[in-house]
Amino acid sequence: MKKILIPCDFSKPAISAFRYASGIAEKGKATIHLINVIELPVLHDTVLMPVLSFESALLKELEEKAEKEFRKITEKYQAEGIRVVTKLLFGSPSQKILEYTKKHSIDLVIMGSHGASGLRELVIGSNAEKLIRKSTVPVLIVKSYSKKAVKNIVFPNMLETTRQEKLVSHVKILQDFFKAKLHVVFINTLLNFTADNISHSKLKAFARQHKLKNCTLNIYNHPDEEEGINQFTEKVKGDMIAIGTHGRKGIAHMVFGSLAEDVANHTDKLIWTFSLRK
Repeated sequence: MKKILIPCDFSKPAISAFRYASGIAEKGKATIHLINVIELPVLHDTVLMPVLSFESALLKELEEKAEKEFRKITEKYQAEGIRVVTKLLFGSPSQKILEYTKKHSIDLVIMGSHGASGLRELVIGSNAEKLIRKSTVPVLIVKSYSKKAVKNIVFPNMLETTRQEKLVSHVKILQDFFKAKLHVVFINTLLNFTADNISHSKLKAFARQHKLKNCTLNIYNHPDEEEGINQFTEKVKGDMIAIGTHGRKGIAHMVFGSLAEDVANHTDKLIWTFSLRK
């Protein structure tokens, strides 16, 4: 994790994300890219020059305000020795963040959340869910700042045999970075019920296939997959939940939803997500 991106609206959750990212950047000798994206209203006017004049004055004012806020955050919370790049962008937040991530080869996006309401209250609002579904790099959601070490990472998995290589590879990097124990868990619900002996065989094969180390293999029975993940996380004293999202869009998202989003909306743990979309 050499380049970390933080979408920042200068709110308390965004500051928490920056403070947490500073610790990660210090440990990994990474550069933090702190960006503020402003979605400007579309101006309609038949007289071109007054509109251009207004826009110029507005943009200058916004840039000066952003620079002032950037300085306040970095002067107070920037860890010693880490490099911070600040940038003000204009346009659709999710689109601009995705473009910036690709252009600057970002390794991880860290986003602040207002708390229990999770993704629905992320610092860039409704664009956050789009970002999580479309991001080509992992996204870490920080509910509140804490210096507590990440010792246990919960990795819920349906043990699918395809489209798992990149996800597991990133999870292993995450585990190695924090030197944490990995808890792979299959949530056995009524809708996807599997006999325990079969699930145990799949778990062992999964761990063997991906050469997992310092891990536990678990089956947790619960009627609801989301609640099962959260309860299991409490049981093993998990500090972070690492979960893949299929990045469904449109009608598919409305019908099937997103387990990652649901889990994030009802936990106070760190949530790490990675899109499985091709």
